[in-house]
Amino acid sequence: MRIQCPHCGARDAHEFTWGGEAQVSRPLDPKACSDAQWGAYLFVRQNPMGSSYERWCHTYGCGQWFNIRRDTVTHRSEPMSESDPARMRLKRPA
Repeated sequence: MRIQCPHCGARDAHEFTWGGEAQVSRPLDPKACSDAQWGAYLFVRQNPMGSSYERWCHTYGCGQWFNIRRDTVTHRSEPMSESDPARMRLKRPA
């Protein structure tokens, strides 16, 4: 598998560290969360078949964190464009 680093170009996946889904937002006040809400934040992920928005770190390269859109079937990856939904910060409950 090759990952498309926006800073260095396409590189072998062994150079990278996966950081999870790109659109997961940490709760503003973790102490106010119930155990179920905190558990959902920590462990519940979508695991889609097809297009997925993910965080990656080019650990053995430039060291930068970035978001990509990766197809989980073909493993084709591309840097996210400005219009991708995962680039937008999710609204958090007040």
